Amino acid sequence: MMNISIVTGSFFPQISPRSFRATELAKELVRQGHKVDVYIPQTPYDYRIFEEENDLKVKFVKINLNAGFELKGNAFSIFIKRIANRIMKTYLSYPSIQFLWILPQCFSKTKGYDLLISIATPHPIHWGIDKSLRKNPKLSKIWIADCGDPFMLCQTDTFKNPFYFKSYEKSFCRKANAITIPVASAKIGYYSEFWDKLYVVPQGFDFTNIRKVERFTPHEVITFAYAGNLIPGLRDPRPVLDFLIEQDVDFRFYIYTKQMHLLKNYTELLGEKLILNDYIDRLDLIYKMSSYDFVLNLENGTTVQMPSKLIDYALCGRPVLSIFSQNIDRVKFLQFLNRDYSQHDVIENMEDYNIKNVAKKFIFLANESRGLLKTPKSRLATEAKAELTNEAGAESKLVLILPCKEEEDIQSIYLK
Repeated sequence: MMNISIVTGSFFPQISPRSFRATELAKELVRQGHKVDVYIPQTPYDYRIFEEENDLKVKFVKINLNAGFELKGNAFSIFIKRIANRIMKTYLSYPSIQFLWILPQCFSKTKGYDLLISIATPHPIHWGIDKSLRKNPKLSKIWIADCGDPFMLCQTDTFKNPFYFKSYEKSFCRKANAITIPVASAKIGYYSEFWDKLYVVPQGFDFTNIRKVERFTPHEVITFAYAGNLIPGLRDPRPVLDFLIEQDVDFRFYIYTKQMHLLKNYTELLGEKLILNDYIDRLDLIYKMSSYDFVLNLENGTTVQMPSKLIDYALCGRPVLSIFSQNIDRVKFLQFLNRDYSQHDVIENMEDYNIKNVAKKFIFLANESRGLLKTPKSRLATEAKAELTNEAGAESKLVLILPCKEEEDIQSIYLK
């Protein structure tokens, strides 16, 4: 049994990929026999029932991630405040930069963890843990920095992060025992000098809780859906809607997002064909998705970042149409609108996303970092043993990225 701490900016009951990551991982590590403490930004939510049901502890870090100028007042005042908030976020990484000094204060007298897992975004969590461990080496024996998205070399942010944050990124990469990323192609989002620390550990899901409609019935009017954040110019449904307006096809397009304001003009143009919804519970969303004719994945336009929602789509069991909205494959889209799903995307190795295997991969990495496996990294690909066998006997893998220039140099550890 390990004594484990997880430090995250998002956690249950929040609805976000990082919240799902931290919550599912914490619960599964407990199920596998480990003691888990979760550190999250202070919130009024009462976690007593959650703690009792999942046999873990939730501890608060005194930080306000909603700090900034409140968007109130007249239109001009709101405009100025919005600009000020954007400047502070871009050039100061505020308010998340507070992790840099608040986490070392929080952990100044804490010691005895076998494994500490910090989960980004936001990346200043890693910076704060880096500083915490330098000031208090007894905090944890092993530190794994989990990165959902890159920071300095991120390709999807509207604004590039300032050069002076480079030192913080390099410092945490040097200090961490291992850095986990969701897909192998994301390696180019990190400085090559740290590629020997990169491991692929994808988003994890509890397959036992997935609900789908018992018997799928095609809709009389072709019905499809998209769920997730919108990124103007990248993960942007507006070109898709423009394309759909041109088509002489009846359809129903459901969009689940927090950024409905970006699409208000289209509700007038499309009427009942476009249905906008706020986020709903993830399990409820998968259930609803399982009833649609197909689901739409909007690509990021880069191989560095893969939408975690793509795994939800695979779990719902419906055909997945994956497109880049800035360069729509019109033929492929029209095929789907005509119920020809022959070009649907296939997510391979679904067992890699089983939270049971994901949690075991973190423990495997922790043991390797502590030297318990006594296997040099250069030989891990050929000598890894049965550490991650899942109950069904299906194959799961841990990908080790060695310093390399070509994609084919990436080595996989197959654990059977």
